[in-house]
Amino acid sequence: MAFLASPVAAQPLSIAQAIRNPRTALTEVLAGIVTSLALIPEAMAFAIATGLDPRTGLFGAVIIAFVTSVFGGRPAMVSAAAGSVALVAAPLIASHGVQYYFAAVILSGLFQILLAMLGAAKLMRFIPRSVMKGFINALAILIFSSQMPELMGVPWMVYPLVALGLLIVFLLPRWFTLIPAPLVAIAAVTAVSLLVGGHVPTVGQKGSLPEGLPAFGLPHVPWSWDLFVAIAPVAFAMAVVGLIESLLTAALVDDLTDTPSRKTRESWALGLANVVSGLFGSSAGCAMIGQTMINVKTGGRTRLSSLVAAASVLALILSLHGVLAVIPMAALVAVMVYVAFTTFDWHSVRPRLLRRMPWSETLVMVLTVVVTVATHNLALGVAVGVMAAMIAFARRVAHLVEVTRIPEYDGDELASVRYDIDGTLFFASSNDLYESFHYVEDPERVTLDFSQARIRDASTVAALDSIMDRYRRGGHQVKVVGLDPSSARIHERLTGHLNRGEGAV
Repeated sequence: MAFLASPVAAQPLSIAQAIRNPRTALTEVLAGIVTSLALIPEAMAFAIATGLDPRTGLFGAVIIAFVTSVFGGRPAMVSAAAGSVALVAAPLIASHGVQYYFAAVILSGLFQILLAMLGAAKLMRFIPRSVMKGFINALAILIFSSQMPELMGVPWMVYPLVALGLLIVFLLPRWFTLIPAPLVAIAAVTAVSLLVGGHVPTVGQKGSLPEGLPAFGLPHVPWSWDLFVAIAPVAFAMAVVGLIESLLTAALVDDLTDTPSRKTRESWALGLANVVSGLFGSSAGCAMIGQTMINVKTGGRTRLSSLVAAASVLALILSLHGVLAVIPMAALVAVMVYVAFTTFDWHSVRPRLLRRMPWSETLVMVLTVVVTVATHNLALGVAVGVMAAMIAFARRVAHLVEVTRIPEYDGDELASVRYDIDGTLFFASSNDLYESFHYVEDPERVTLDFSQARIRDASTVAALDSIMDRYRRGGHQVKVVGLDPSSARIHERLTGHLNRGEGAV
């Protein structure tokens, strides 16, 4: 599976193109409605878990989804108030209160805009496929595990309702696709629950729903350097976590829809959304992988679906909160379990594929999953996975350097030695390079041929200086030949300035 869109991939449809096709428009609208039903309980739950009023999460979901739908660079991706970002700020909320949190939300958005201008989106190229796979599989596990509390200590009626919802979402698409199966499941499970009259947990029991719009204005905090010192570390962490999740989710949607996205635009649009959300006293957010998967799996392909999701959330929480409140959590659990199942990359764990994969790549994928699931921190899991992949790559490349000793004779007498060095030379291979020569046995004239090698860093220059210094101390005449232009430039700039005559680096 390729996670970066192909240059020949089709461009996403515009809203105008979607509206001109009634069938496409209906699919987009229904996908947005289904997505909105999954956004509401999570936005409320995330707010409650971090010590915020449910209203902040709900309005954060509306604002962030709307702004990123209009200005973002990845159509069909759903961004909203996110638990991963909110949890980063939980200590700040506990120690300084919600007004400091709103100030941190605004600052995190400004950081994201700055990072977008500095090209943070280009960092995607440094995230290996194995980390991507681990990210996706960890997300699926977290989506699934996040539903388990809804199945513990609940009335027995919840279980058959969840089973009914699962049957609908898994089996209905085989025969009927006009209406998204998750929407049918939500309607059917709600109807059965009302007919049976069982007392099961509902969306309304997750917290109070707002009855009016939030006020616009700056947070009530003392605007000073002390404020910046207090909120800047948290705001920057929120910005980085949000960008990582949004960029990875955008890459996933690129692959699922076979359409490209503009990730720099998505990055600054997310920053703008968080600034606006903070000014309205609402939660920070980023791309929501679960809701995005619902949107895409139910047919969402354009900005229309995510706009409808934002509008639906606002309409439901303001006008139809009575109807919304009676939807059983069992219906949403079934939908989210379905999303978790379809999100998990089952192909990546097939025994036949694992036997063919290098063990290091499998280890990186597993490590990414384990760290993410253990910490519930997607950014940390990705960071650890990338670091592990870099170490594995460095170890592998370090052993690809070959040094071949070619003696040259004058009659029967050894007159000179040429060493052919082949490979990419950097910090991981510099010490091995130093140990590859016969310093004592070699004749007076020694040539180091770098025609098939590339010098990439200062460690290699330092090692080369040490090699030449050792030969010269032994009375040898040593010369370096064959450096390509880039290697010659770094060698000329650094040679003689790195070592202090102590030998190998």
